[in-house]
Amino acid sequence: MSHNSSPQIVTAHSGSPLNGKIKVPGDKSISHRSLMFGALALGKTTISGLLESEDVIGTANAMNAVGAKCVRQEDDTWTVDGVGLGSLMEPEAPIDFGNAGTGVRLAMGIFASHPIAVTMTGDASLSGRPMGRVLNPLREMGVQVVARNGDRLPASIRGSDTPIPITYRVPMASAQVKSAVLLAGLNTAGTTTVIEPVATRDHTEKMLVGFGAELNVEINESGERVITLQGQPKLQPQHITVPGDPSSAAFPIVAALITPGSDVTVEGVLLNEHRIGLITSLLEMGADITISNERESGGEKIGDIRAKYSKLKGITVPADRAPSMIDEYPILSVAAAFAQGETVMLGLEELRVKESDRLAAVARGLEANGIPCVEKQDSLTVTGGANNIGGGTVATHLDHRIAMSFLILGLAAHKPVQVDDAAPIATSFPTFLSMFGELGGKLENKNEEAA
Repeated sequence: MSHNSSPQIVTAHSGSPLNGKIKVPGDKSISHRSLMFGALALGKTTISGLLESEDVIGTANAMNAVGAKCVRQEDDTWTVDGVGLGSLMEPEAPIDFGNAGTGVRLAMGIFASHPIAVTMTGDASLSGRPMGRVLNPLREMGVQVVARNGDRLPASIRGSDTPIPITYRVPMASAQVKSAVLLAGLNTAGTTTVIEPVATRDHTEKMLVGFGAELNVEINESGERVITLQGQPKLQPQHITVPGDPSSAAFPIVAALITPGSDVTVEGVLLNEHRIGLITSLLEMGADITISNERESGGEKIGDIRAKYSKLKGITVPADRAPSMIDEYPILSVAAAFAQGETVMLGLEELRVKESDRLAAVARGLEANGIPCVEKQDSLTVTGGANNIGGGTVATHLDHRIAMSFLILGLAAHKPVQVDDAAPIATSFPTFLSMFGELGGKLENKNEEAA
C-alpha cells in the first residue's frame, strides 16, 4: 500500500481530442463509509460499485483486522459480515492505512468508543499529516493516545470502556473530523452533538440514517449545522450502490474542456450539493457542461455529466465554496491555466495539510510549466492564456491529485508535461491511465517502455 517502489514516470502529450462515454470509479468517501458502517452493523451488507483503490482496500483490511469480514465476490460486489456495534475485536498487529487520510481518521473515531487498543501506521505521506484535529475531540471522550510528536502516525489509541458523549464545535471545515466524532458517538451512551459552522460533505449523516441510526440535523440561529446523534443504536445491514466519484470525474471533465475538439460524458456521477463546487466554478468560467439523467440512489442524487471543449474565462472562487471542492483545486488550477484572465482561488489553507502541501505543490507545478501564478498562505491566483506552456517535470510529493492534474495539463499544453511519480494515482483512480487512453489521450509510461 505504501509507495516505496521505483517512481512511475509518466509524460502527457497533446494533439488528440478526447471523445467517449465513460464511468469513473466509485466515490471514495462513500466507499470507505460503506465498509466501516457495514462492519458496525450486525449481519451482511452488500456493496456494488465499490472503489477498489489502495486506500479503500486498506479500509477493508482494517475492518477485517477488528473482526468484520469484507470479501470481494465473483460478481464484483463486496460483502461485509458485520460484527455489530460494540463487538469489535482487538487487532493482532498494527494496522497500515497506507496513504488513506479518510480511512485512518474515520477509523480512529470507530475505535475510540470500543475498549480495544489499536496501533495505526501509514506511508511517508500519511505519517507527515496532522492527526490532532481528530484525536483532540476523541481525547475529550476518554480515549488514551500515544503518538509521534505533533500527533502524527504511528499512533496508538486505547478506546474507552465508558466513553463520554460530548458537544463539539468543529474549528475548521472538515468532514473527517465531524465524521470521527459522530462515529465515536455511535457506541457512546447518551447524545453526541457536533456543531459545524461551515457545512461539509454529509455522506456520514445520510448513511448513518440509512443504517438505522437516530440522527438529526438542524440549523441554529447563527446558521450553523447542529448534528445530534443518539448513541448505541442497532445498525441494520444494507444494500449499497456506490455512485461515481465527483473528484475523479473532475479529471476527464476538465480534460475535455481544455482539449480542442473534445466531447466526453461521465456517467453515474454523485451530485451531492456539498461535492459539486467545481462544477459550479467551471460553469461560471463559461464551461459547456450539461447534466442529464438525474436520479436518486441511496439518498444521494446522481447524474451523467457531459463536457465539451470550451473557451474559459478567469473568475474569483469565493472562500465559502472551498469545503465543496477542497480536493478539486489542483485540477481547477489546470483549467485556470487555459482561461483568459486571472482566476483567484480563496480560502485554501486546508490544502496545506492534504497528502502534500497541495497549495505549494500546485504552484510549483504551474511555474515549472510556464504558467504565471501567485501563491499566498490561503490563496492562489493563476493567470491563464500564456503562450508555449508545458515542457516541465512536476514533483508530485506522493500526491495522487497532483499527479493526475498535471497529466491533464499535458494533454492540452503546447509541450509535453512529465510527472515524477504516477504510482500514487492507484490510491484513488487505478484505471486513470487506461481510461484516458480509451478516450484518445496520449500518456507515455516510461516504466512500461523499460519493461
